[in-house]
Amino acid sequence: MNLEIKLLDGVALAEDLPELGLYRGQVGTVVEIYEPGVAFEVEFVDKTGDTYAMETLKSQQLILLHRQPILKAA
Repeated sequence: MNLEIKLLDGVALAEDLPELGLYRGQVGTVVEIYEPGVAFEVEFVDKTGDTYAMETLKSQQLILLHRQPILKAA
């Protein structure tokens, strides 16, 4: 089971970042990987597709989103 965050993956914030105007649960897309497994540029867009934030975040600040079942290896 590979749960590594990759380019263009959907992620959600795992914590509030009020100094950035971002809060736990907000959803973004990974648009750059600075250090695999460690640091990512995440773009946050509204329902109309306008970017409202673009921030460099650490893996522990993110939750990888899954749009299909996760199959465990036997």
